Amino acid sequence: MGKHEFYKDFENTKVLVVGGAGFVGSNLVRLLIANVEQIHVTVVDNLLSAEITNVPKTPKVDFREGSITDFRILAGLKDEYDYVFHLATYHGNQSSIFDPVKDHENNTLTTLKLFEILCKFKNIKKVVYSSAGCSVAKKTFDEAVATTEESPIEINMDSPYSISKLIGEFYSNYYYKQWGLPVVRARFQNVYGPGEILGAGNWRGTYATIWRNVTPTFIYKAIKGIRIPLENEGIATRDFIFVEDICRGLMLCALRGDAGDVYNLGSGVETSIAQLAESVKRMTQSVSEIEYLPKRAWDNSGKRFASIQKSKEKLGFEAEVIHEDGLQRTIDWTRDNIDIIDKCVSKHEEHLKYYQ
Repeated sequence: MGKHEFYKDFENTKVLVVGGAGFVGSNLVRLLIANVEQIHVTVVDNLLSAEITNVPKTPKVDFREGSITDFRILAGLKDEYDYVFHLATYHGNQSSIFDPVKDHENNTLTTLKLFEILCKFKNIKKVVYSSAGCSVAKKTFDEAVATTEESPIEINMDSPYSISKLIGEFYSNYYYKQWGLPVVRARFQNVYGPGEILGAGNWRGTYATIWRNVTPTFIYKAIKGIRIPLENEGIATRDFIFVEDICRGLMLCALRGDAGDVYNLGSGVETSIAQLAESVKRMTQSVSEIEYLPKRAWDNSGKRFASIQKSKEKLGFEAEVIHEDGLQRTIDWTRDNIDIIDKCVSKHEEHLKYYQ
């Protein structure tokens, strides 16, 4: 049997992907329709932080534009789905700090309203909820210890985003225990890869609308010869996982994960942000200068990486793409799609000039 033999288990299924036009969601949709002959995928996305171009045009995909909190969208969902992937989010810590109410509307209410509908359905085999490893990781700039699924959750959070993701986990457990909704929680580490369009969607009040994740930001700025920002000398560390790997992890959560349980999806490798900047500069042969900035006042989750032992043992999941190879694929994709990214970045120029 091949290592991706599990795709066959999605044959003749109907799948709902909430947030399916986003970075991870669209990669998940593309992998499913490319590897499963008989499948129908419903994508729900309000395009707040995504572009319609991310949604494949194929009879296999039904796209519904709108928030999963909208009654019109919820009323259109039928008890016909085998698997549900809940990936909708108010993208990122900094956006949530700028507008906690919007974070609540797009992170917390999305989960509550979706689960309230799904718990009445009878045909669902599994619901996969996307949580965040940063919510659970120990807040430290000292030596990191691998964060396990059983690590204690601190009451002091860095952002409303982290709070919302944990609330989603609480609701996942509640709807599983009280209503039998078969929810599996997937704790994302730092995802990167092709398909993440800087500036995608609408302006959300902060420069993080454009510079939303560290890897695509570094790559784009390196290619364009723009200064690469490095906060706190880049001493922070992250667990970087390639987007195709995390999508396979999500599928394995759906097929093999135990309802009511939680699994880390990461590489298990700790990489510093300074190392990332050096790698991106070298691989793009960039002339960009490093711009050293102070520590972000809100960010106390300095050094972290995930334990992947449980996911390996229970799901049969391991990240396959090593960081350097994943970076090269992301750099190549960025070069090939630079015009699309430029267009999305430029549509926010009027706002962005106030945040330089």
